[in-house]
Amino acid sequence: MAVTVYPGQARITRRGTVSLAAGENRVVIGGLPLTLRADSVRAGGHGPATVLGVDVLPERNPRSPDVAVEELERRRDAVRDRVAELNDEDTVLAGRADLITALARRSGAAFARALAADSVEVSRVAAVSDGLAEQLAAVLAARRQLTERRRATQQELDELERRLADRIAAQAPDRMAVAVSLDVAAAADIELELSYLVDAARWESRYDVRLRGETLTLTWFGLVSQHTGEDWPECDLRLSTARPASAVTVPELDPWYLDREQPVVPLRAGFGMAADMEMERMPAPVPAQAPGGGGFRQLVAQAKAEVATATASVEHGVAAATYRPARPVAVPADGSAHRTTVLQAELPARLDHVTVPLRGPEAYLRATVVNSSEHTLRPGPAAIFHETEFVGSTALEPWAPGEEVELALGVDDRVRVERELVRRTAGKAVLGNTRRHEAAYKITIGNYGPRPASVTVIDQVPVSRDDGITVRDVQLTPKPAEQTELGEVRWTLELAPNKTAELTMGFRVDVAKGVRLTGWRD
Repeated sequence: MAVTVYPGQARITRRGTVSLAAGENRVVIGGLPLTLRADSVRAGGHGPATVLGVDVLPERNPRSPDVAVEELERRRDAVRDRVAELNDEDTVLAGRADLITALARRSGAAFARALAADSVEVSRVAAVSDGLAEQLAAVLAARRQLTERRRATQQELDELERRLADRIAAQAPDRMAVAVSLDVAAAADIELELSYLVDAARWESRYDVRLRGETLTLTWFGLVSQHTGEDWPECDLRLSTARPASAVTVPELDPWYLDREQPVVPLRAGFGMAADMEMERMPAPVPAQAPGGGGFRQLVAQAKAEVATATASVEHGVAAATYRPARPVAVPADGSAHRTTVLQAELPARLDHVTVPLRGPEAYLRATVVNSSEHTLRPGPAAIFHETEFVGSTALEPWAPGEEVELALGVDDRVRVERELVRRTAGKAVLGNTRRHEAAYKITIGNYGPRPASVTVIDQVPVSRDDGITVRDVQLTPKPAEQTELGEVRWTLELAPNKTAELTMGFRVDVAKGVRLTGWRD
């Protein structure tokens, strides 16, 4: 058996040998999943035979042919029998307790009359009473122990029922079968190969991004899961980046119309059913090895090699790549994810820091990395590590070979940032009725790490969208490396260890008479 898993489907290939006589033969392969796509079934093989036709047929079964379901049902029935036995035992103990209680009542009345007539000794009454009490206590203790056993057994039964329900939900008793008609030239053993596509199977990407010095180690994992109705044993499993589609067409463009805006006509009361129906017809919006020998000192002196990671081999196609894991992977049809390592790559990184003081005092370590591997990385979440420390998570977008990307690698608390409002005034201009607002800010950046740090500081000045509001006298010290028309300002600073730098930013906003200013912030 071989399985090629795509991002949302899987192609199953089954191989077997069958002895056939000369002439026309019909071979039926049953027990196939209901999610099998009939238009994807292909039959072939090796031997002196010709495929005349392939038919996909439903296969009716009174019970699920799944071995796992059969085992779960057997265990469930056994636990049900145990529950019934415990219930019977509890019934017996309950009857015994009732009997002892009734005897105690009757003997108590009889002993009372006998004591009144001085026909029985008190010691004998006490002995009988103590005996009945001991028996009742023993029965009640046994019932308590039995209750604990019943509770544990019922929990086991409930678990089996849930597992069985999950399994049966994905595996109905019925199956699909494929009938292959063959014309065999001479009696021989024919090696038959059957392949088909199934839905409800997928693989998705997960990443570990580990920073060591200025090298980024990227480990790519594939998580395979499926609930197709058939278990995949350890087999030739491959992960493909191809995306089979039910219909492949090149998109076409509709005309781009410009039209006059029409006024909205309010609906009048009693507009009529015809108008309501017309409104309903309107279109809706579209949504290493360990060192050996030499004694203890030699072991300490030698550097221990890291444990290696087995990765998948790859075959590159025209538009996709197929990865073959280093070891077989079994994937049961229960929807659970099974992880295998696809790739591990060492990528040189250019490190710097970036901070947006307006949003917060955090300085983020950033790596600019080029994908120097031959692999196109699929999108997926990534866990970020500095050496062995987990620092956060991010999401990787599709990353092509040779493409440069920027990765945020978490907050670096050794670079401290502070943004302070140092001046804010508001009042009228000396001449005219223009109102004036002024503001100035000071940004302090400190590098308290052991190495020099390159820090990009991003801030902004306001931008007017009205003729009655004018931004003037913008003062930026030192001169920024970049300033956009939308007001974004970028400084790039090189800070030695234990050094700080200051940036200042000031501006004035003139507001015309009768204009109400919005969007101002401190």
